[in-house]
Amino acid sequence: MSTAPGAVFQYAIQQTIDENDFNVTVVKCQGRLTGESADEIRKVVQPLILRGGRIALDFGDLQYLDSAGLGAIVGLKVSAISRGLCVLELRNLTPRVKQLLTLTNLLQLFSS
Repeated sequence: MSTAPGAVFQYAIQQTIDENDFNVTVVKCQGRLTGESADEIRKVVQPLILRGGRIALDFGDLQYLDSAGLGAIVGLKVSAISRGLCVLELRNLTPRVKQLLTLTNLLQLFSS
């Protein structure tokens, strides 16, 4: 996918805490999760992992995920597992994101 010179990638990560959904913290991801935005998702989610509990990354509005974005969410999952106090899950996977996770054999990592 090409972009015009000087174009800025658009992305937004919106944190929603829904205490009625079995104490799950939902982080809604929108736009493109790429190398340019990978640090932002880490900055939002890492403190939630340190707090513990259940975290759901909602990818329903995610338009694009590249290898750097994939690396960021895998790193967050590994961090959650190593802490032992947190469950990190993915929700509302688009067909494209689900296919990427399947092709990279990472879908099972997020299914457990």
